[in-house]
Amino acid sequence: MFLAENASTALAKFDPMDIMMLLFTIVIFIGWIRLIMARPKKNVFAIGFTTVALLVFLFANYVMIFKVWMS
Repeated sequence: MFLAENASTALAKFDPMDIMMLLFTIVIFIGWIRLIMARPKKNVFAIGFTTVALLVFLFANYVMIFKVWMS
């Protein structure tokens, strides 16, 4: 019974939105790389905005994985 209870609480920590958060982070990272690699003229505002968004999503993923999933 104890093992069954642990398995059910571990499943309760996982949310399908977590996968979407990881996918959005990957898409933002790909966009950030493309902005950095732009040749003729770099859009500094877009690079800054994307950097902030990437940092926010990376922090949210860190909290999601290490504080929620691993606890």
